[in-house]
Amino acid sequence: MKYDVSIIGGCGHVGLPLAVALASKGKKVCVQDINEKNVEIVKSGSMPFYEEKAEFLMREVLQNGQLNATSDPSCINDSEAVIFIIGTPVDEHLNPKFSLMKDLFDQYFSYFHDGQVLILRSTVYPGISAKVKSWFEENNKQVHVAFCPERILEGKAMTELETLPQIISSFSEEGLLKARELFSSLTSDIIILQPMEAELTKLFNNVWRYIKFATANQFYMIANNYGLDFYNIYYGMTHNYERAKDFPRPGFAAGPCLFKDAMQLGAFNSGDFYLGHTAMLINEGLPNYVVRKLKEKYHLSEMTVGVLGMAFKGESDDIRESLSYKLKKILNVEAHEVLCTDPFVDDKRLLPLEDVLDRSDLLLIATPHKQYCELRIENKPVADIWNVLGKGGLI
Repeated sequence: MKYDVSIIGGCGHVGLPLAVALASKGKKVCVQDINEKNVEIVKSGSMPFYEEKAEFLMREVLQNGQLNATSDPSCINDSEAVIFIIGTPVDEHLNPKFSLMKDLFDQYFSYFHDGQVLILRSTVYPGISAKVKSWFEENNKQVHVAFCPERILEGKAMTELETLPQIISSFSEEGLLKARELFSSLTSDIIILQPMEAELTKLFNNVWRYIKFATANQFYMIANNYGLDFYNIYYGMTHNYERAKDFPRPGFAAGPCLFKDAMQLGAFNSGDFYLGHTAMLINEGLPNYVVRKLKEKYHLSEMTVGVLGMAFKGESDDIRESLSYKLKKILNVEAHEVLCTDPFVDDKRLLPLEDVLDRSDLLLIATPHKQYCELRIENKPVADIWNVLGKGGLI
């Protein structure tokens, strides 16, 4: 075989760091992606997004021939193992949408051959791995199907791929052996589960974080409603108190996974997931809450509002499902003018930070980028839920 593994959808935040890590461990890796622009960026030796420690290592494995990038899916046929970076999205009614995955497999079945292992890496609706296995059987392909979820933090992938345990699962011993051999090149800490156990492990991890964020956001709103500085309370809760050390700070809980996975888990349990749905209402409602409280205090319709940070989290350029854009939409209705900036995001509609600071009557820190901690803003109000400036998050 030409490749030890091909990674389909491999030029994104999940696939590319994995490809670089595996190639650096001696695996022959090909990343395939329909985004030809990103494929060319990778071939040039640049990362198409921000990821600590990745670019130098990627250049090295490109130069020594361990990594290749292409838009041609025929690389599947030349690979011992194939990793698909495609999950189950939710539709406009918050129900799982399976058609994307089925359409993709319909396009790619002809490239597979007997004896390969297909590894699903992204979050999927519980039972999808078994469904994929049945699709191969219906197409008379003897392909071992495995589900081995990623659990990395964007920006920290190159570290976490080697320090976090790798979960593997498969419907066959051969699939399990091949998955173990692949991921053991990254770490010796391997956890073996049944496929649906692995699917739910990934969902439970993400939804647990979403619920914790919702708890922090609800507590923040309660404290703020009574004119109290939540961060004084937070310090009292967490300082040298082990049982509260994992309590998160409030802020816009967003990104491509948390909301989606909470809705998938609810759908899987026949809609009976009140905790997850409540978390969604709290987290998704936070931008509305912020604007409503600001309207009580300021004449927003007469003000230019500056939004600092459009990525869904700090030190990232990823805007997928970012609540900063939801905040912007609400402000477009309520404020005289809205100006936005972000040091990482490539968006022609964004302005330089200096312009936004100078032209705005009111500022909102929507993403906790580290550089905002150094700002000295004395002459205008700032809504700082994240407490980036260390002055308390009171609105």
